[in-house]
Amino acid sequence: MTNMLQKAAGMAGMTDQVIATDFLISAKSAVRNITFAITESATPEVREILRAQLHDAIDTHEQISQYMMKKGYYYPSDLDEQLKVEVKASKAALKLADD
Repeated sequence: MTNMLQKAAGMAGMTDQVIATDFLISAKSAVRNITFAITESATPEVREILRAQLHDAIDTHEQISQYMMKKGYYYPSDLDEQLKVEVKASKAALKLADD
């Protein structure tokens, strides 16, 4: 049923991309938030724990980025290709809004 709804909405094959993009944005946010927390922490012990979490967040971001690049969802080094991906996603979102 879900595949049928995705096809009807013009989003067939985009579900993985949407999930991966959301996950990538969350990972980027985690990196920023942990970095901020490190600068605000009061003790060396807390900073060390946060640094370990930061390394994990950076590794997660790398894995998601690699997955998205392999799938053709993300082109961080090619603005023209990334723009094509963004335009396609925007058109799909607009189509959903029209329905």
